Amino acid sequence: MRRRARYRTSARFYDLISAEWPVYRAGRVAAIDLMALRPGHRVLDIGCGTGLNFPLVQDRIGPTGSITGVDASAQMLAQAQQRTRAAGWGNVRLIEADATTLDARALGLAGDFDAVISTYAVSLMANWPRAVSLMIAASRPGGRVAVVDMQTPVGSARVWTPLARLACLLGGSDIGAHPWTAIEAALTDVHRVSPRGGHIQVRVGSVPEITTGPG
Repeated sequence: MRRRARYRTSARFYDLISAEWPVYRAGRVAAIDLMALRPGHRVLDIGCGTGLNFPLVQDRIGPTGSITGVDASAQMLAQAQQRTRAAGWGNVRLIEADATTLDARALGLAGDFDAVISTYAVSLMANWPRAVSLMIAASRPGGRVAVVDMQTPVGSARVWTPLARLACLLGGSDIGAHPWTAIEAALTDVHRVSPRGGHIQVRVGSVPEITTGPG
């Protein structure tokens, strides 16, 4: 609840204070590139916030594709709605919901998406394994699922660890959660990218195809 209250008060300024361009945009770009989106693809964005992923996704899926954004904060979704209206996108659906308790089937989200992404959001959730399970369940077999999140920098970049910890503290993220490990365990053809001295961790994998035995 404290995390949700934090985003209620900062939603209008989030894009300005989130260090998006100097640091965190790199993770979004890497993940969306690895998802190999195509025109017409249906994309689910879990913890979509103000919609910072939307322009990158729209460039790839075009008007024949669609984006469904889910976030627990009405204030963050209001900013995403403003972004959507300003851009004139008619293919965006926004849902206010907690990804750790969301009933995907009830909302028509189960097994329907070509790609599912969550950027810097899963580590905000106390029950993040439930959110990752939802992401996988929402994808069609063969669909791509991406998690982008944070850890302490590694190697020579460890000098930036205090700033990385401060950024996560201010945003309410658990820097030790490492939610991408669930992607590595559950999916196939997993691609790994670690920009910004390893502070950002990107994992993109494919949901296993359904196989049947001899008839």
